[in-house]
Amino acid sequence: MRIRNDKGFTLIELLIVVAIIGIIAAIAVPGLLRARMAGNEASAIGSMRAINSSQQAYSSGCGNGFYAGTLEVLGTAPPSGGAAFISPDLGASADVAKSGYDITMGGTAATTAPLNCQAVDDNMVSAYYASATVQSDSTGSKNFFTNTSGTVFAMLTGDGDYSAETTEMGKPADGAPIQ
Repeated sequence: MRIRNDKGFTLIELLIVVAIIGIIAAIAVPGLLRARMAGNEASAIGSMRAINSSQQAYSSGCGNGFYAGTLEVLGTAPPSGGAAFISPDLGASADVAKSGYDITMGGTAATTAPLNCQAVDDNMVSAYYASATVQSDSTGSKNFFTNTSGTVFAMLTGDGDYSAETTEMGKPADGAPIQ
C-alpha cells in the first residue's frame, strides 16, 4: 500500500466548500434585505414623529400657535439664539431623502399669522401634513404620513402624494395608525 505525501486540498473538496458557502449566502441574504427594509421603515416612522415633536415646539415657542410650512423653516435656528427645531438631516431643505424615503411637508397657508420668532410671516401654516414616500421597492414596502393630529399612519396603498386625499387633521382613507 502506498501512502500519499501530497499536502493540500483536492478540487472536489474545494468545490464542496464553495457550494456550502453559496447555500449559506442564499439563505442569509434575503433575511438581511428584510432587516434593512425594516430599519428604513423604522427610520421613516422616527422622522414622522420628529416632525410632530418639532412642529409642537415651533408652534409653542416660535410660531405663536401656527406651524412651520416647510422642513427648512424647522431647520432654521431663531435669530435670538438657540438650536433649530429639527435635526439637520431633516431640516436641510424643503424635501429630504433619508434612509430610502423621500420626506416632504406642507400645509394650509395661514392668512392672518403674526410674525414668528424668525421675524418672517411667510411659511406659516394653520395645519400641516408630512409624508415619507418609499424611493423603491428595495428600500421599504410602506409609505408613512402624519398631520397636525400627531398620529403617524402607515399607508397601505397610493403613490405617496397624500395632500389631496386627506385634510391636515383627519385620518387618510387608506391609512392605519401606528401604535
